[in-house]
Amino acid sequence: MAGMRGKETVRDMVLSLTVIGVVAAAIYVFGIPHDDSDKGKGVQTVDYRVEVDTARRAAPYPVAAPEKGSLPKGWRATSVTYQPRTTADKGAAWHLGFLAQNEEYIAIEQSDGRPVPFIEDVTQQARETKVKQKIGGQEWVRYEGDKYDALVRREPGVTTVVTGTASYGQLAKMAAALKAEKG
Repeated sequence: MAGMRGKETVRDMVLSLTVIGVVAAAIYVFGIPHDDSDKGKGVQTVDYRVEVDTARRAAPYPVAAPEKGSLPKGWRATSVTYQPRTTADKGAAWHLGFLAQNEEYIAIEQSDGRPVPFIEDVTQQARETKVKQKIGGQEWVRYEGDKYDALVRREPGVTTVVTGTASYGQLAKMAAALKAEKG
């Protein structure tokens, strides 16, 4: 009897491993994109209009988002969040992320919390430069970082950051497209 029991256990284990292998292969084949030529195309595009309207009603500051039709063709929104104030330091935070046509990342970040920790966080520790840039009649300060560069505008009650892996030219296009409104 003991010998029979051991054989059933090995047979059951082999069958279980076979089933797990089939499931893993199916997930690999059907669930994971493999073509690198589609880089960024697997990223889901989001329609952010409802979230913009909701954030504009809820936020204590005018929420910035690109005006419809103001961005270059091929730029697509990939993420959007609004978080109400959690602490005095953190503040109410707005985020809207995009991929440009060249697959570079660009995000609009806003908060009414403490500016310095907020800027450090959303720019991945980028450092302020002395370079100022006029965009749409407003002055933005350039930040340079190892991962992200940024354009930053501080106003009473809100800090707006346009940041990402994109060039300053692309960041400026996003900044120029922004319209800040309160709902």
